[in-house]
Amino acid sequence: MTLKNITFKLLGLVMIFTVSCQESLMDMNVDPNAANPATTNPNLVLSTVLTEAGKTIVNLGYGDIAGVMQHTQKDGWAGGHNLYDWNRNNSWAGYYGILRNNQFVYDRSVELGFELQQGVTLVMKSMMFGLITDLWGDAPYSMALKGTEGTPEATFPVFDTQETIYRGILEDLERANQLLSKPRSEYNSTIQGADVYYNGDPAKWRRLANSLKLRYLMRVSDKLPDFAKQGIEAIMANPAQYPIITTPADDASMGFAGISNDTSWPNNTRFDANESNYRRIKMCATLVESLRSKNDPRIGVWANRVQIPLVVDENLPAGTDRIENGRRLLSPDVLVARNIDINDINQNADYVGIPPAIPGPQVFNMSPDANQASFNPHVSWLNDIYRAASGPLLRSRILSASEVHFILAEAALKGWSVGNTAEAHYNAAIQASFTTWGIANQAAAYLAQENVRFDGTLKQLIEQKWIASWTSAAESWFDFRRTGYPELQAGPFAIRTVLPVRYYYMIDEENLNQVNTHAAMDRLQQTNFSQVDGLNSAWSKPWVIQGTNKPW
Repeated sequence: MTLKNITFKLLGLVMIFTVSCQESLMDMNVDPNAANPATTNPNLVLSTVLTEAGKTIVNLGYGDIAGVMQHTQKDGWAGGHNLYDWNRNNSWAGYYGILRNNQFVYDRSVELGFELQQGVTLVMKSMMFGLITDLWGDAPYSMALKGTEGTPEATFPVFDTQETIYRGILEDLERANQLLSKPRSEYNSTIQGADVYYNGDPAKWRRLANSLKLRYLMRVSDKLPDFAKQGIEAIMANPAQYPIITTPADDASMGFAGISNDTSWPNNTRFDANESNYRRIKMCATLVESLRSKNDPRIGVWANRVQIPLVVDENLPAGTDRIENGRRLLSPDVLVARNIDINDINQNADYVGIPPAIPGPQVFNMSPDANQASFNPHVSWLNDIYRAASGPLLRSRILSASEVHFILAEAALKGWSVGNTAEAHYNAAIQASFTTWGIANQAAAYLAQENVRFDGTLKQLIEQKWIASWTSAAESWFDFRRTGYPELQAGPFAIRTVLPVRYYYMIDEENLNQVNTHAAMDRLQQTNFSQVDGLNSAWSKPWVIQGTNKPW
């Protein structure tokens, strides 16, 4: 063998070995535990979309917005909840994260020809973009979720107008209604294992799609009245083509597995040994007094009775301050010595709420405990069911029959044709809420009361809708913003004298996408209450309420 032949053979071996090593290294760089986007079953990601959306919605409506809408107040770490002190940290990153996963499911479902998944993801896309525009106003929409394209337009997306987003949502929901119109047996795929809302039932998803259309049509009813009227009447005129949620059995909601903190009801005590998160949330006096004035039995489902009521009795000897027979007995001079006016305490023997945005909520009503998240026995804590990680009433409430009937009652009040009277839908809305909370048999007596019986006013209707939005207060915030009801007053320690109407655009977005963020800010309507912090204020009005003189 010549030296030349030996050289060629060695070179060949080296090349073979090099290629082999490269292939081995490439194989080693493939994560065996990671999902391959090209082959992943979309249901694996759909389950994440649904659960993360459900948690986002309950954290919103049970969290700080419950404080804004005066369902609850915190007596510990209360700034964002009670006072609206948000410091421009209202990030939408989590919302867009859900939308990116949802877009993946949609794209894979198109590739696989899975119409069921396509319909469901269009519903979820509409819901999440609806929340984004409801909360912030103008936002990335048409150019959102395209960052992988790497173009300047995709990397720094424009903010579409709020009107454009609402119209796009309604178009997607129309398409979803069509995709979800077949019987379950006619689809070539299933989502039963992934669907934590409806267990894979396309008929219920279709009802949700059309009920969301009602929500967003009513949302724009002051700005686009003819458009909203036509849309709602078209849905109600053709129930076969546009079925909607009418009974609590069809409510869109999500339960909690309760096997970890991440899969549990927020602020539960199972995964919080000192119960701090549960204890820091108390009932707000605004909701408590509304419920008490109407003898509303839902208060007993949502709240605990005050543990030790206060009793101020001028017949008691001076200096009296003792607990006797489960009550704290006080002589008036004890209040005077502590510089407390008798009108600043609450002697209700049943339920006591904390007034909104007061200084030192942890010491309200002569609490003996001044710590954050105090053990105040003189105010109502939330019902013990909210200590648990899961339970039949612990659900993320996404859209309910009660909400739908309230929407239709409002539409009827406007004179729109919805197939029944405003009073009939008002009664059905309250009945549905009572059914949801397990007290269906008490609704008739409640509705028979003079101050509950329908009086034909939008004020009463929206106030009842606000009550029914317990644990999903975000919807009541959006209603308040466009109607001015309920007539809530900001508390004395709030950072403004009126309630906010939107979230701030976050600092990171302003820094990274400055041109487009500033263009969106310029389209906000500055108000007397937003001048302190400029156009990008929680008190600047987005398009949906500009020119309406609402809510203030």
